[in-house]
Amino acid sequence: MYTATGNINKEEFVVEFTPLVKRIAYHMMAKLPASVQVDDLIQAGMIGLLDAIKRYEGSYGRQFESYASQRIRGSILDELREADWLPRSMRKKMRDVETTIRKLEQDLGHPPGEQELADELEISLNEYHKILQNARGAQLIYYEDFQKDDEDPFLDRFCVDSGGDPLEALLDENLRALLIKAIDNLPPREKQVMGMHYEQEMNLREIGEVMGVSESRVCQLHTQAVSRLRSRMRSI
Repeated sequence: MYTATGNINKEEFVVEFTPLVKRIAYHMMAKLPASVQVDDLIQAGMIGLLDAIKRYEGSYGRQFESYASQRIRGSILDELREADWLPRSMRKKMRDVETTIRKLEQDLGHPPGEQELADELEISLNEYHKILQNARGAQLIYYEDFQKDDEDPFLDRFCVDSGGDPLEALLDENLRALLIKAIDNLPPREKQVMGMHYEQEMNLREIGEVMGVSESRVCQLHTQAVSRLRSRMRSI
C-alpha cells in the first residue's frame, strides 16, 4: 500500500477499508430512525477514514483498523449531532416514558412491564410500541444532559470536571460503575438485547433471529432498555 517513493497510497487504503466504513455505518443505522439515510452515514464515515489515514503514525495492520474504526464512528457521530435527527416532539415523548418508568418503579418496586407503562401513559399498548419504534436511536446520554437546567442534571453531579469534554466525563469510573449496575438490573430480555448488540456487535436482524422475534420487536426492546437506563441514571 505504498508508492514507489515509499509514501502511503491513500487510494488503495480507501478501497481496502471502505467495507469497514459500510459495516460500521449499517451497524449504527440499526439504532437510528428511518429518516436517517445510510448513505449519509457512509459519507461521514469516509471522512473519518481519510482522517485516520492522514493522522495514523503506527504500523499498518490490525492496529490501524482499530484506530480507523474509532475515527469512522467519531465522524459519523459528529454528523448525527449536527443534524439533530431526533425531533423535539419525539424526545419529549421519550422523556414522558422515562418519567413514567421512574414513577412506576418507585410505586411498584419492580421494573414496570410494557402494558403497565402504556396504562400509566393512558395509551394503548400498540401506541406505546409505536413510540418505541419511532424513537429508534434514542441515545443514553444527550448533550443537554451536560448543561445546567432546572433538573440539576445527573452528569453535573456525578462526573468530575474534565475541561468540559463530554467524552472524558463519560469515561469517569463513577459513572461507568453506575451504568454497569443499571444494565445488570434490566429485565432479562432487554439485558440480552443490550449484550448481543453492544458486546457481540450483532445487528438487530441477527438478534431477532436468535431470540425468535422480529427486527422491529428487537428495536422496541432496545429503545425501552435505553429509556430504563436513562431514567435510572437521571434519578440517582
